[in-house]
Amino acid sequence: MSPLSSYRRLIALAGPTYVLVAFLGRLPLAMSQLGTLLLVSTASGSYGLGGLSAGALAVANALGAPAAGSLADRIGQRPVVLVQSLLGATGLLLLVATVGGDAGDATVVAVAAATGLAMPQVGPLARVRWRPLTSGTGPQQRRLVDAAFSYEGAADEASFALGPALIGLAAVLVSPSGGLVTAAVLLAVFGSAFALDPSARLVPRPDATVHPGRLVSVVFVVLAAAQLLVGVLFGATQTGATVLATEAGQPGVAGLVHATLGVGSAVAGIATAYLPERIGHERRALVAALALAALSWPLLLVEGLLGATAVVLVLGCAVAPYMIAVFSLAERVVPRPRVGAAMTTLASATGIGYALGSSVAGRLADAHGSTAAFSVTVTTTLLATLLMATQQRRLRAATEAGSGRDEALASTPA
Repeated sequence: MSPLSSYRRLIALAGPTYVLVAFLGRLPLAMSQLGTLLLVSTASGSYGLGGLSAGALAVANALGAPAAGSLADRIGQRPVVLVQSLLGATGLLLLVATVGGDAGDATVVAVAAATGLAMPQVGPLARVRWRPLTSGTGPQQRRLVDAAFSYEGAADEASFALGPALIGLAAVLVSPSGGLVTAAVLLAVFGSAFALDPSARLVPRPDATVHPGRLVSVVFVVLAAAQLLVGVLFGATQTGATVLATEAGQPGVAGLVHATLGVGSAVAGIATAYLPERIGHERRALVAALALAALSWPLLLVEGLLGATAVVLVLGCAVAPYMIAVFSLAERVVPRPRVGAAMTTLASATGIGYALGSSVAGRLADAHGSTAAFSVTVTTTLLATLLMATQQRRLRAATEAGSGRDEALASTPA
């Protein structure tokens, strides 16, 4: 089955409406952090308070996502995502009202954190639905699931490029608060639609009398560390771009520079489906990590925004293949009843890595400029390469065991 045929088959199985809803449902999370930063900074005149509020939202979401994923595994995605969508939308509107009122700084930060805690991780949970959606496709299922994860990786990257752009557009056309109001409406409508889509009922819930299996293992810790590192890459690269743009007297361009990372990544993510099936995901992750290391070091040489934009665009072409391989490995190696928790945990690791990368790169940049911030990016890619190179045998063994388990389940009469 060709990649184009795989994508057409996936759309036919899920329905074009589901594909659209699942994409739009993940945009509010991509919009919320920058939207909070702009809103709070503009209203208070303090970038410190804006950054603290945006960071509180991001960290709370990262910490709460695994618990929400585990709950969705136990009772089903529909009630969990529906409640989160409505609470998250309410939280965004409450944040707008709080910032527009006379609330103190601590209240603003607390509301931002509560909002982040409530917002659903639509992208990771969408990944969980593809195996049951493709369950009747026989020997083609493995190829279809791989194509689905390639699409999901591209969709995530596209959302994190489009989301901030929508925030900026709403801020220009309406006001800084208009961006978060837009995110709230999108979450209430499309987050709820994602929750209520019939595909949510296809995700099997575990037998209450049977232990669902252990999520945390050495292999899963390796995969979580891999995602933590790519989160550090995101944070350090965005910080470096911000510092470089500020040094050039064009701070507003920083977001556009970082957005090119998502553009390159989205294109490469779609193309990942063209890789031969015989190339295992552990090998793909290693090759992608090597590519990250090779493509990141020119950041240490750039002196202008044009050069940085070109390097970041090319660097993005290795990001999605790396993340797709990591998520695909997780889907293969964790027990089936724990896949939702696994996907959301990996997303959380990315968010925590982003905060870590931003913090470390920012401190270095204060003392030594943009090159120091970009050195965090380069160092992180080397660590990712080392991690994947040393864990190839363990990842391959775990993947083979997971594939054998799936084949045994598929051959068991219903």
